Amino acid sequence: MMPTEIATQDGPCRAWVFRPEGTGPWPGVLFYMDGIGIRPALFEMGERIAKHGYFVLLPDMFFRAGPYEAPDPKKLFGDPNVRQAWFEKIRPHMNPANAMVDTRAFLDFLAAQADVRQPRFGTTGYCMGGGMSLTAAGTFPDRIAAAAAFHPAGLATDQPTSPHLLAPKIKARVYVAGASEDQNFPDEQKARLDAALTDAGVAHTVETYPARHGWVPSDTPVHDPAQAERAWTSLFELFDKTLRD
Repeated sequence: MMPTEIATQDGPCRAWVFRPEGTGPWPGVLFYMDGIGIRPALFEMGERIAKHGYFVLLPDMFFRAGPYEAPDPKKLFGDPNVRQAWFEKIRPHMNPANAMVDTRAFLDFLAAQADVRQPRFGTTGYCMGGGMSLTAAGTFPDRIAAAAAFHPAGLATDQPTSPHLLAPKIKARVYVAGASEDQNFPDEQKARLDAALTDAGVAHTVETYPARHGWVPSDTPVHDPAQAERAWTSLFELFDKTLRD
């Protein structure tokens, strides 16, 4: 793991690079974090993707909020006051437009790396990062070949920025794994997303795991080891099929 800094139009964004062992070039992956923020559990996930043979970039999507310490996931999930204080801090600085402006800089960073295979990359995201992953696929269709979203929220809402509206622009293969217990991505949204991707001719899978929102990172109180392993298997199947030779 190597820390780095990426210039964006709103200032420097701290980020971390994870490289596989050996000699590249390797397929590049942009890893969108969840709403808890940068912390060791995400570094573990970046390392795991890298060990599978991918060059991984994990940016701090909350850099506009200034320096912060990620809250304890157990307190964030269990204490409404902690959750409210955290989202009041970061929500004003986070929106789809900012995320896509930043994403252009992140993709340019990957494109500038001699040990990253060109010209198309993969994206994966968790919680809020799942929406970013799909939005990026629709915003940069010629640069993203595979897009994954795990326990995402709000992928097919009535908002004008809903990711499902970008389906006609997506050229990537898409994999979405929703949770069975998640009020922010209910069955009707899953069906709407699936229909939008189908109508657009996007190669995709939309599944529901028997788990709670946030089940993949190892530090959340709803972490489900068995379903997390299923998620890893699905992610690597997606990437191996689309990003390797």
